[in-house]
Amino acid sequence: MTFWIMVGNISLSNKDRIRVHAIYLAQDDRKKNTAVKLSKKSKITLHENFRRIPRKGILLDPLCGKIFGPEDHLILKKRNPLVALDCSWKQIDDSLSSISKKTKLIHRTLPILLAANPVNWGKPTKLTTAEAIAATLYLTGDHDHAEEILSIFNWGSQFFTLNKEPLDEYASASTSDELVKMQFDFFD
Repeated sequence: MTFWIMVGNISLSNKDRIRVHAIYLAQDDRKKNTAVKLSKKSKITLHENFRRIPRKGILLDPLCGKIFGPEDHLILKKRNPLVALDCSWKQIDDSLSSISKKTKLIHRTLPILLAANPVNWGKPTKLTTAEAIAATLYLTGDHDHAEEILSIFNWGSQFFTLNKEPLDEYASASTSDELVKMQFDFFD
């Protein structure tokens, strides 16, 4: 059976959804890791080394300085995957450097959003991998997929409650520059 969803003006079947991958470098507690949990629930493809990661697509990189904007949505809608890096903040520079050498992934950061996870609740930009993935999907217009990603966490719906206004405004931006300016309407 095929299910259909609407993304903007584009109709996508469940098999045409944005493919989501995460690179898990085992630098934290596996039992508490959101990427591992998403993988166990078959919501994402998890990679534990660099050899099998996608070579093209969008990499969520909190340090890159270039925001994930409307210009990037088409990259994902053309069947290129979304890739999240799940590593320790202490080792992020080395991890990103290794990925850059091995792939042609386009690095993008997310606009400012508040974390809803219990460890960093209410803190700007301290998102879990699951929150970052869901935010990216939401920004591309795939709200159902975003909600599905966070539905497996008891705090997941809080992410959308905390960030409803900024997420909707960010999703309406027509350029990355406009999106960057919008952030400061919500966060100083």
